[in-house]
Amino acid sequence: MNEKVLKTLEYDKIIGQLSRHASSDAGKRLCEKLLPMTDKDEIQTAQTQTSDAVLRLRRKPGPSYNGLKNIIPSLKRLDIGGVLSCQDLLEISAVLDIAASAKNFLRPENEEELPDSLSVFYAGLEPCHPLNAEIKRCILGYDEVADDASPTLKDIRRKMISTNSRIQQTLNSLVTSNAMKTYLQDAVVTTRGGRYCIPVKLEHKNHVPGMVHDQSSSGSTVFIEPMSVVKLNNELKELELQEEAEIQIILSKLSFSASLDSEHLEKDYKLLVDLDFILAKARYSESLKANAPSFNADGVIDLRQARHPLIDASKVVPISLELGRDFTMLVVTGPNTGGKTVSLKTVGLLTLMGQAGLHIPALDGSSLAIFNEVYADIGDEQSIEQNLSTFSSHMTNLVRILDKADSESLVLLDELCSGTDPTEGAALAQEILVRLHNFGTRCMATTHYAELKVFAIQTPGVQNACCEFDVETLRPTYKLLIGLPGKSNAFAISGKLGLDERIIEGAKARIDTGNTAFEDLLADIETDRKSAELDRAEAAKMKAEAEELRKKFEKDLSSLDSVRDSILSDARSEAYDILQQAKTQADTIIKDIRRNSKSADLSGLERVRTEAGKKAKAALENMGSLKKDNSRSSSLKLSEDDIEEGMPVRIRSMNMIGTVVSLPDSKKQVGVQMGSMNMKVAVSDLMRLTEDELALQESAGSKGRLQKTGMGHLKYSKSLGVGTELKLIGMNTDDAMLELDKYLDDACMAHIPSARIVHGKGAGILRQAVQNKLKKDKRVRSFRQAEYGEGDAGVTIVEFR
Repeated sequence: MNEKVLKTLEYDKIIGQLSRHASSDAGKRLCEKLLPMTDKDEIQTAQTQTSDAVLRLRRKPGPSYNGLKNIIPSLKRLDIGGVLSCQDLLEISAVLDIAASAKNFLRPENEEELPDSLSVFYAGLEPCHPLNAEIKRCILGYDEVADDASPTLKDIRRKMISTNSRIQQTLNSLVTSNAMKTYLQDAVVTTRGGRYCIPVKLEHKNHVPGMVHDQSSSGSTVFIEPMSVVKLNNELKELELQEEAEIQIILSKLSFSASLDSEHLEKDYKLLVDLDFILAKARYSESLKANAPSFNADGVIDLRQARHPLIDASKVVPISLELGRDFTMLVVTGPNTGGKTVSLKTVGLLTLMGQAGLHIPALDGSSLAIFNEVYADIGDEQSIEQNLSTFSSHMTNLVRILDKADSESLVLLDELCSGTDPTEGAALAQEILVRLHNFGTRCMATTHYAELKVFAIQTPGVQNACCEFDVETLRPTYKLLIGLPGKSNAFAISGKLGLDERIIEGAKARIDTGNTAFEDLLADIETDRKSAELDRAEAAKMKAEAEELRKKFEKDLSSLDSVRDSILSDARSEAYDILQQAKTQADTIIKDIRRNSKSADLSGLERVRTEAGKKAKAALENMGSLKKDNSRSSSLKLSEDDIEEGMPVRIRSMNMIGTVVSLPDSKKQVGVQMGSMNMKVAVSDLMRLTEDELALQESAGSKGRLQKTGMGHLKYSKSLGVGTELKLIGMNTDDAMLELDKYLDDACMAHIPSARIVHGKGAGILRQAVQNKLKKDKRVRSFRQAEYGEGDAGVTIVEFR
């Protein structure tokens, strides 16, 4: 990618912002070297790494990079047998600490977590714990080795402390003696050249036997090492030399140990720098509220609510545009300061960011094309040194662009061919756009020339666009409108600002009739567009209201149908009961008459009884299957006197089976236990169990007596207690998976067709674990994420086999 466009589109400022999110100097340098790529695989890999890093940072904070130094020079010294200093070894230890922290950050939370693009870092990092522990044990600071680094060093330092103490005692007794007070300048002990001395007055130096090591600047004091401590000082000096030699031995051993892990150390450092760079991209993405774009090979740019990343997020106006599908060239017109140049830069800068592996500040679903080159001619590039006017400078750039642009290029042109005669400039601009259009170049150009608006209307593959301007407030809205050419609004703005109306009318009269008609047409189009937007908004509102009314009507209709069916069912059931009762009474009467009078003629009564039986049968058949159930339900109805504690019952309104746990109260409410749920139910809503249901219960009971874990009893109890919703919110992943597995067993045995798994949104860890489990479970037919109104991303809907 050419350097000029990087500067023109302010890509360097993006890199500056990115670098501030890197934690290490090496990571910052990688950010500063980041350039747009042209290979699709490389771009996709970089985008995937950024996306995976964003997801990981949302789950847990990234590793600390404090103390990460470049250890490569130290490793090179190790390769040639060199000995590292305390500082070098501590820097290696810091790298290993960071490697351990990064490995913990990248560690999978469970075995079912799927690997991502950062998993290779987890596999590649080697914290070298034994080496790190040994360095920490031996080295306390950049110039301090621990006493316990070796037994020899500990013994030497013990002797040094002892010798020091003897020297101090000897000198203290000397300076505090009455005999020496006359000779001493001060009653203190000092050091000169690493030897302990006392300050003696010059005139008394012959009275203190010893070695003179120094003299004060005034010459009145000499520093003498008394003969009584010369031997001790010599011993101390020898111990210091031994200490230094032992420290070198310790450093040599540590350096040798480090050299054995040299490959791991080098790999750790390079992986940590790369990881810091990737995490910097992820943090930058989060700061911009950015998303990963998709990439296509069709040259299509599709930006949705894209924001310029260098403009304050609270002030920037998002733009949406498409380029490369229905048209390959966009001509943007409109007044100055209306947002044309910002729109141009947004498209170019987001293209560069995307190809550099950075997320872009646009809605999810935005798409970018991959260009081999991006060219931009934006801003006033007048050059006094090169004796170039604004027009000449722009033309120089255009010559270079036309020489290199092709179908794999994106060209951005601001105020094309401005700064010269308008007639000639418009003609040149049109021919330049024709040339780029013939190349198949994706191009976006801003202009004030009306001729280019007409060109865009008349040329296939070229589209107009404009930046909206509010004439009433004299302010731009900065909204980019595709398909509509812009209007200068010069007369309207001048009138609003108070310019004499006669001047404005005179100016209008001087404009070519065709241009006037064209501007009037644009004004009409703008009016129609705003009217259409209002109509569309009103239509959307009415549609929403109509949809709400439709749902309410369907709900009311369903309720009416239920009430109607219930009334008809009860009426037919009652009619059947009456006919059946009449038939029974007729049978009884006929039997009594036969018993009491054998010779009586009963043919008439028999006909009445038979007719009543036929009507009862017809009524029963007319009720259909539902009526049969209701008839049966009538015989299964319970009264207050029928209800006993512990008896199984069916709740009609819920079509569920439970067990009576308390007798009817004053409100005729009965306590019923259904699994873990205890509720109050009206007596009128309870029914006896059918013979089949009772047989199932008795079978479950008998099996339960013989074997407490009998499947019949288990299945029956599951059907009573299993709900259609499982809540996992607040659980860790392991506990949630155990609870989910148990629930899947219970739900399948209870023949529940579908269920809601409530896992919450959060960082998405529990949702991913749940869906991974469901994907592998043979009891599950399908699952999906809940839609808006069902729980959204916090709920997964499951359908069982």
